[in-house]
Amino acid sequence: MMDADKALELLKSGATLLLLDVPQYTLFGIDTQVFSVGPAFKGIKMIPPGVHFVFYSSSTRDGKEFSPITGFFIDAGYSQVVVRMWDQQEERLIKVPEEEEERYRQAVRSFEFDKHLGPYDLSLYADWKRLSNYVTKSTIERLEPIGGEITVTYEHGMLKNTYKSAMERVLDDQLRNSKFSSPAEKHPKRGCYYTPIPRIIKRKGIGSEQLTSLNLDKTELLETLLVKDYGGSEESLLGELQFAFIAFLMGQSLEAFMQWKSLVSLLLGCTEAPFQTRSQLFTKKDRSVGEAGTSALLDDSWFSSDSFLHCFCKDFFSLVQDASVVDGDLLSWTRKLKELLENSLGWEFQQKSAVDGIYFEENDEYAPVVEMLDEPSGSEPTTS
Repeated sequence: MMDADKALELLKSGATLLLLDVPQYTLFGIDTQVFSVGPAFKGIKMIPPGVHFVFYSSSTRDGKEFSPITGFFIDAGYSQVVVRMWDQQEERLIKVPEEEEERYRQAVRSFEFDKHLGPYDLSLYADWKRLSNYVTKSTIERLEPIGGEITVTYEHGMLKNTYKSAMERVLDDQLRNSKFSSPAEKHPKRGCYYTPIPRIIKRKGIGSEQLTSLNLDKTELLETLLVKDYGGSEESLLGELQFAFIAFLMGQSLEAFMQWKSLVSLLLGCTEAPFQTRSQLFTKKDRSVGEAGTSALLDDSWFSSDSFLHCFCKDFFSLVQDASVVDGDLLSWTRKLKELLENSLGWEFQQKSAVDGIYFEENDEYAPVVEMLDEPSGSEPTTS
């Protein structure tokens, strides 16, 4: 149990999210924490400074039906007070005028709302950091939609010309016919500003064999995007990957799912990418991919063995297994990801055999060469 001095320190240094007039039974969440709003609820206190994702879903009076989730990112500063008020007509949280907001901030700092504020569960903070450690203030400013709100109700028109699997087409049809879907003429485009990831590479002046090779191996596309759209920063790409994953997982955004799918497909579709680069990109994200299976916000259909993720992971594991030279960090994290998916989701990636290509005997002449990096990466690779 937290002692009084530690609690007071967190009260002073932590951020506060003051939410006024939120109706009872509203589903409210911050990061990986989800609550059903009670009659006295007015927000969350003791929030660790940094990036967080806030999301909510309005409810009917009896708390049995819910609207699609709306979410937004915040970059909370030390002792910052973020104020939002419930708009009864639009059933969403809105900002309050600056003068009024300052008055509420002073009231929070005077502990006038303290008994109505729930504490942030710090025992879950480490999980959130693993999911969001590459998302920065600049990531949010670059990707968030106009107004900051991420919600599936504005998205069906945006995915009109996007390739979708059978399951994704069903979801899009459900969204289009939903009573919560907003007509395109009523609301302007509010989608996120994600980096376009070509599904098919088209290039004039090259032979069909070379064009086929470029589409089978996305290494050149990955390297081009890193330079052109991410300023050569792998961390920037990982920040967008995490942003999209969070908006999809917590915010249930179909647009975010499509972007996360595109990025994962790109990373797992690079057969000739340097294993050192792949280790840095792939292993930093694998935890976030695997932990999706534990989410209460998604049903089992997202994790079936015929999903795109299963197919791409299966191909990637085969690539690592068949490679003549494998980076040690990549091999280690590939093993961990494979075990996580097998144990958490029950996925199988190959026929049972005496020797698993990822778990080879020390003296196996057919095993790949394990190549360690010249410069040690540290005690443990960073995951998200």
